[in-house]
Amino acid sequence: MVPALIVHGGAGGDPDDKPTYREALGEALRRGWAILRRGGSALDAIEADRPVDGGAPAPERRLRLGAHRARHRRVRRLHHGRRHAPGGRGGRRERRRSAIGLARRILEDGRHILLVGEGARRFARDQGLAAVLAGCARDRPAAPEPGRAPGGGAGDGTARQTSGTVGAVAIDVHGRIVAGTSTGGYTGKRPGRVGDSALIGSGTYADSRLGGVSTTGHGEAFIRTVLAKTALDILKDLDDPQLAADVSLDIVAGGRARKRRASILMDWRGRLAYATSTTFMPVGWCQGTAAEPVLPF
Repeated sequence: MVPALIVHGGAGGDPDDKPTYREALGEALRRGWAILRRGGSALDAIEADRPVDGGAPAPERRLRLGAHRARHRRVRRLHHGRRHAPGGRGGRRERRRSAIGLARRILEDGRHILLVGEGARRFARDQGLAAVLAGCARDRPAAPEPGRAPGGGAGDGTARQTSGTVGAVAIDVHGRIVAGTSTGGYTGKRPGRVGDSALIGSGTYADSRLGGVSTTGHGEAFIRTVLAKTALDILKDLDDPQLAADVSLDIVAGGRARKRRASILMDWRGRLAYATSTTFMPVGWCQGTAAEPVLPF
């Protein structure tokens, strides 16, 4: 079994700042790929995409800066495709070094699937994780632009400004597939809003018999169509990763104009694909005997 790793930097990337994204995604890919090449697990490779000293996770440094200023809550979700074991946390703004690490502890504990708020903070403390979650941050609705409803375009709920989503899918030498997604939501969302990244099958899904998916973009549409799981169902029928990614995104669009939406997909052979309705989505991957990441932007 040949390992592979694919990472995205969100559907709201700034095409004028490609060097920043190339550096950030390249660093994240090298970290995860080093683990996979020496026979490490896909779960370890995904978790290696962790915050660094004094800042955000490498693939979202630029995106997360905006998220911190807007005081968004962040959500992390992991899904292990062989054990069908999900783990996630949400609803708190964190100071701790690795919220993906906390999601992994929830996954491995196995008792629950999703912890939020005070419960997530207590669990982190009980697990002995450094720098537990900070206090709950207050959502700040954005002032609407002229002609737009609060928190959206013309009342459709479209994000005026996203705060940064990153995701990754990995397969290791044992054929275990793990998918992970991290998001800060978007500016202007209603207080209490839960997006797709926290919901298994919508923003993240993995099945080692089929593949793994991480999505980014307008989460409500992904929840309605259970996009990540739908993409793997299509992959099962078509056996073509790129076609499955394209078709699943078309299903989300439902014949209407496509909002900011994108996904990455990997099948059980390590074949990779991505689809996007945006002009720019940072994406990169490593597979086979590659010594350096492929960054096609």
